[in-house]
Amino acid sequence: MGILSNICTCLRRANHADASPTDDAAHQDSSGLFFKLEALQIATNFFSDLNQLGRGGFGPVYKGLLPNGQEVAVKKLSLNSRQGLREFTNEVKLLLRVQHKNLVMLLGCCVEGPEKMLVYEYLRNRSLDYFLFDRKKSPLLDWAKRFQMVKGIARGLLYLHEEAPERIIHRDIKASNILLDDQLNPKIADFGLARLFPGDETHLSTFKISGTLGYMAPEYAMRGYLSVKTDVFSFGILVLEIVSGRKNHDRSLGSEKADLLNFVYTIVLSSVTCTAVTSCQLQKCPPRPKHSWSWSWWEGAGSSGCNP
Repeated sequence: MGILSNICTCLRRANHADASPTDDAAHQDSSGLFFKLEALQIATNFFSDLNQLGRGGFGPVYKGLLPNGQEVAVKKLSLNSRQGLREFTNEVKLLLRVQHKNLVMLLGCCVEGPEKMLVYEYLRNRSLDYFLFDRKKSPLLDWAKRFQMVKGIARGLLYLHEEAPERIIHRDIKASNILLDDQLNPKIADFGLARLFPGDETHLSTFKISGTLGYMAPEYAMRGYLSVKTDVFSFGILVLEIVSGRKNHDRSLGSEKADLLNFVYTIVLSSVTCTAVTSCQLQKCPPRPKHSWSWSWWEGAGSSGCNP
């Protein structure tokens, strides 16, 4: 009952409810934040594979239809996932503190026996990667729409970093965690790995690294240094994906082009004219050696001028 009590306390504070957090009536809270397991089973046709929208580290996500006709997305915690248990509590706490048009809306949760679920607004266009990396759907995203998505994601991150009640670092910004509404407006989702920064703290060091390879900032992946820049780096990778229409790592493209960040860096170096008054003035900077993952590029990105 520890998790249920914890979650109920958060919900009660957020909605000024008077019900006891350990009372069975909490599942029928007047605010509608608690859903019965039976209701979600019926809504998802008993979590039918036909209703499954996707699967992440937390567990599978299903489409559901409530009796009032409202469509919802039900994220079901994997029963054998200890990490998912922590993610569940974390996500409920965080999403109850934040509300923004570019963040996915939490409608409620279900905690009955071993079952733990989160109920979100249903976004019929699924996630950004569903459009971005599909040859047939990608052409639907013209430049104006892609720019709109970049701005929307940036607004969501700005809210989390600067405008929310407490600073929040998402830690897992990527295409599959950006959901799209009917007008293809982006909403940041999946706060299971998010970290709260109370007070005036701007960074911290951690030994436990969580996130997705290819999107993690080098100083975080290598040294556990976590700050808003961690999300900004992931956002930068995501912008490159949105602009190029390809994944940050694609082995099918060969070793030289597989890593998107390194490939873009090579293109930039080969096309930029040096402005420093040196022996290489008015010449193109020669490209540096290629690496599968450009940690050396990151650490030397602040320097300018041509290679000797």
